[in-house]
Amino acid sequence: MNGKKHRSIYEAFSETAGRFPGKTALIYLGERFTYGQLEQMAGMIAGSLAGMGVEKGERAVIYLPHVPQWVIIWLALQRIGAVAVPVTHFYGPGDLRYIAADSGAETIFCMDTNFGYVSQILSGTGLKRVIVNTVADLLPWWKRFIGKVYDRIPEGKYSSGEGIFTFKDLIRRRSGPPPEVPVEGWETAEILYTGGTTGLPKGVPISDVLFQESVDEQRKASQKIIPRGEDVVIQGAPLYHILGQVVGLGGILSGDTLILLPKMNLDAILDHIERYKAKTFFGTPTLYRMILEHNRLDHYDLGSLQYCFSGGDVLPREVAGRWLKKYGRPIYQGYGATETCGGVALTPAGESFPEGTAGKILPIKQVKVVNPDTLEDVPPGYPGELLVSSDHMVDGYWNKPEETARSFVRIDGRLWYRVGDLVRIDDQGWLFFLDRSADIIKHKGYRVAASKIEAVLQEHPAVIASCAVGVPDEKVGERIKAFVVIKEDVKGVTASDLIKFCRERLAPYEVPQYVEFRDMLPKSKVGKLLRRELRADERRKLEVS
Repeated sequence: MNGKKHRSIYEAFSETAGRFPGKTALIYLGERFTYGQLEQMAGMIAGSLAGMGVEKGERAVIYLPHVPQWVIIWLALQRIGAVAVPVTHFYGPGDLRYIAADSGAETIFCMDTNFGYVSQILSGTGLKRVIVNTVADLLPWWKRFIGKVYDRIPEGKYSSGEGIFTFKDLIRRRSGPPPEVPVEGWETAEILYTGGTTGLPKGVPISDVLFQESVDEQRKASQKIIPRGEDVVIQGAPLYHILGQVVGLGGILSGDTLILLPKMNLDAILDHIERYKAKTFFGTPTLYRMILEHNRLDHYDLGSLQYCFSGGDVLPREVAGRWLKKYGRPIYQGYGATETCGGVALTPAGESFPEGTAGKILPIKQVKVVNPDTLEDVPPGYPGELLVSSDHMVDGYWNKPEETARSFVRIDGRLWYRVGDLVRIDDQGWLFFLDRSADIIKHKGYRVAASKIEAVLQEHPAVIASCAVGVPDEKVGERIKAFVVIKEDVKGVTASDLIKFCRERLAPYEVPQYVEFRDMLPKSKVGKLLRRELRADERRKLEVS
């Protein structure tokens, strides 16, 4: 790196902790943990792990919900150069076994409540160590006592034995300071697994320098209105997801305060925003819609929020407009992917932006918009598939050469990642998301964006969620079918009503021919809509008939 010594993720955190040792870093169940305490505990865990034989480059699965231990363990792994493998704590034994085996992990951090799943996979993987955590590990005795008396703290059974430890065991071991482990910028800090919407989950290795670059760009997006070190961030997205990480862990690296909630429910989120005067909130478009629809919303004061960020899916204009009207502040959008380590485009806070944009292309990213069939550049401003490159980019999937060959291409000597999304980029660098290329509906020769139909349907006051897919048809290529979830208290809305609603707002070739009502729509474990499942259902029906 131009002859300059690389400053690792942990060194960046340690510098921040050195500047703000007494400042609150984490808030959890009413308890505050300072930067000094966080650094001390991360050092203890790192020392114990090193003493147990965890070495640089070894993979360790973090199978935890949002508890302080999540952040402490992640930092401890960075401290000794081990590779974190964060996964959702909702995984069952099947997904957990696959990822543990695929990553080659030898250590797993779990909760007492999901230890049972871990015990089922020990014989089929290379796991040697299990570290069990509880919700109350870092709470004072009186809160643990009250929680037990009123049965408010979930507890699970776990066994003892060789290779099984507790988080408190690691704190008590006091193995001395961890060894000094130099970490180069190109070395892998963590492996994040994609949601598996196209098959088995794929591991994405994120390097130390790439992670720090992405965190820095994310923090710059709000820096104009919230200086570094002055933010209070509520963790509204999973820490096992890259966008949740660059906002949440990025806040820790920037000297801000991070609020963790053990369970995500609307009242808990809104109460914590009001109680701790949160300034930054990141949520998916679905979460923003749920907040706006919440029947107790007006019981809470959300006036402290200054930077509301949305990513992971298209933000319907109706939701953005309602939020702006109610709170007087916009929802700033961002666009990225796990493979790009988060942001490709972000909307800078405090600046005007065109309606419907997903953000402006970041200076650390290079982009191409190409014809998805030929990979040739399309004219400026025209729609096409997005390709992304950067100096420290992910260069392939973990142990997946065939998947890597499909998604990473070399053009004119430079490596590019094929995002698979259709976008348009204007002459100012603003990106406008159109659709997943795999989810374009080809109807009567037109390429119809499924997300456009879904956005219109979601503008209907009775609709909570929608999904549009193409159903094969010999005459028109594909017929358009929409699946819709209606609010529970709404009666009398028919398919004809919704089709008429679409006809008034869409081009004739974009209007769905059929509407089917559902109680819920299929989603991946990271909350992405699984259009492929609905398409597969329709194709099966055709085969049977």
